[in-house]
Amino acid sequence: MYLKRTVYDKLLEWKNEQNRSTLEVNGARQVGKTYIINKFADEHFKHKIYINFFEQSGKQFLECYKQATSWIPGTKRPKHPLHDALRLFEPDFIDSDDTVIIIDEIQESAEIYNCIREFTRHFQAHYIVTGSYLGQILEPEFRYSSGDMTRISIYTLSFGEFLQAFDRNLYTQYLSLKLDSPQDSNVYELLKAAYDIYLQIGGYPNVVKTYLETKDIEKARGALVNIIDTFTNESTRYFTDILDTSVFTQIFLSVCRILCRESRGLAEGSISEELQKLVTRDYSSNLSKAACNRAISWLYFSGIIGFCAKITEMDVFDFKPASRCYFMDPGLANYYLSRTGIDSRSISGTLNENYVYINLKKRQDFPEEIVFETPAFATYRGGEIDFIVQSVHSSIRYLVEVKSGKGTAVTALKALEQGKAHKLLYLKGDTKGGIDNKIETLPIYMLERYQFV
Repeated sequence: MYLKRTVYDKLLEWKNEQNRSTLEVNGARQVGKTYIINKFADEHFKHKIYINFFEQSGKQFLECYKQATSWIPGTKRPKHPLHDALRLFEPDFIDSDDTVIIIDEIQESAEIYNCIREFTRHFQAHYIVTGSYLGQILEPEFRYSSGDMTRISIYTLSFGEFLQAFDRNLYTQYLSLKLDSPQDSNVYELLKAAYDIYLQIGGYPNVVKTYLETKDIEKARGALVNIIDTFTNESTRYFTDILDTSVFTQIFLSVCRILCRESRGLAEGSISEELQKLVTRDYSSNLSKAACNRAISWLYFSGIIGFCAKITEMDVFDFKPASRCYFMDPGLANYYLSRTGIDSRSISGTLNENYVYINLKKRQDFPEEIVFETPAFATYRGGEIDFIVQSVHSSIRYLVEVKSGKGTAVTALKALEQGKAHKLLYLKGDTKGGIDNKIETLPIYMLERYQFV
């Protein structure tokens, strides 16, 4: 089953750009990086070489590279050892514009990663590399390859991508809805039902495929658990002081409890310190602060969790990064939230807020639509505002509130009235939307179609 991904268009843009660059594709495990890259390569290049440093092909290529770079004093040095290595690895290798070389899990070889500039400057062939940030962070021999790089992030499926696979006709209706003039149609109820399913299972491709094939949420959740187990088991090999995979579960559950607090201000100075305190108090008293912080950093750079900043008193100069964190997949968030014993209403509200966070985080990828290093929430006059968003293009500032039912946002309304922002955007589940002066109301599942102009 093929799941259509919007990132495919970015791959085409990279291939057609005039200034040649190596493409670095980042993303969490199991988001479909390898699949979509290989599909793209097969459809747009005549020749493909695929090397995976987690598999035998990677070992074979490194042996070829070692042979190609060996130099005996008194003999002529190889002019382009990478060319020689590729010819040893693949005798039919053709260095042409119709060739693409994919190097998967490149974090397993600092030496090859540090050759990225050579990929672009010494070859006619195109290069695509993928891998985890972790190897580059923990290993000092990794050098940052500035220039000659185009970076693309692949996430789990968005709601729109899920909807397209779930019900193509409903997806067409979703695209036809006008955001500024609600229609008298039952399509809103159908979209809300699909959105609720999406929040339960999330967007990992294998999880979505399992649901579409079985229509069974529990079986889809089982596929998600398998992904979690694989990820946590693989993760421990990067640490010498974290041998028990339950540490990651403990961090996830602590994230959930912080998100569901009625008052979510941090008792400690940062989200890392707050999580470390909870994990060591409730679970592993022998886990050091340093080990906990390394695990949190790993989860962040692996694309499993994301950080959210705090803007104090609506003052963008008082910007405190990493003051809260969210999951980068709604299904992952739902799985752990359901294990905390928190009531269903709180879980629903937190899942909606987490969905909005992910959407805002994507809008900060290049070319950026909104400002700030990360999505941010704000405090004002003793209250909190779910998110503050500012357009890159117009500097229009939005207050974003995620609400259920007829709930109002007292703090956001106060900030709007006092000129701290230009617009207030309400995101609700049971609404058809509408505009009232500076206040816009939008069905939350339509957020992906909304533009912060």
